[in-house]
Amino acid sequence: MMAAEKIKILIVEDESIVALDLATGLEKDGYQVIGMADHAEEAIHLFNTHEVDIILMDIHLAGLKDGIDTVADLMKIRQIPVIYLTAFTDPATIDRVKQTYPSAFLTKPYNICNVGIAIELALNNFAVLKEQQGQGRVIHLEDTDGRRKEGSAGKETILQMDDCIFVKHNYQFVKIRLSDILYVESDSNHINIFTGEKKFVLRLSLNQLFEKLLFKKLVRIHRSYVVNIDAIQSFTDQEVLIGKRELPIGRNYKEDFLKHFDFR
Repeated sequence: MMAAEKIKILIVEDESIVALDLATGLEKDGYQVIGMADHAEEAIHLFNTHEVDIILMDIHLAGLKDGIDTVADLMKIRQIPVIYLTAFTDPATIDRVKQTYPSAFLTKPYNICNVGIAIELALNNFAVLKEQQGQGRVIHLEDTDGRRKEGSAGKETILQMDDCIFVKHNYQFVKIRLSDILYVESDSNHINIFTGEKKFVLRLSLNQLFEKLLFKKLVRIHRSYVVNIDAIQSFTDQEVLIGKRELPIGRNYKEDFLKHFDFR
């Protein structure tokens, strides 16, 4: 399995040494820190000029606005998961925090392991919220009878948020853009997701992925293959060409597949 796109994190922390130590630990664990800010204006600038998947926010910041006010401003621009990292746990502060609906909350002092767990929880909680709003999906590993496999909860979970999915790999989530998926192949008890030169192996059935994933460009062409319609270079009555792979078109899927093309 080749490396996935890294999850991009914005750190907003007024103590530079703490921010740098946190960034170093996160990057060592495979995340990408796109920037560090110590006040609201800089945080908003970084948020507007970079792709950000998750925010780590301290409550005490330099300047007129604190972290809670800053989160409120950022969520007006775009909603993404937020984790508060703070030493402030008084009732008044907690009540204000609740109004911004964070995905996770950590009190200082914390360690990088706990931050990693909080990131996973934040992504999962945010995806669940999006699913409840009809804007995302949470896909779990299940047996063919629809029951979750014993001991497998969380090991094979796909989180869909906007135009990306997050899949579990080596105890953390990695990101795959839906538009980058070329095709998905069923292989015994797992599926292979191909994105250009990358391949991701998940213990999930093709039916589960195809039926629950919100991405209209994915088309079923065979009991063992789902393809991105935009990735098809050419096709015949029997197969499609994607890159160097010729994938078969199943007899039972041909009619639905051809409906995606406007023949005149």
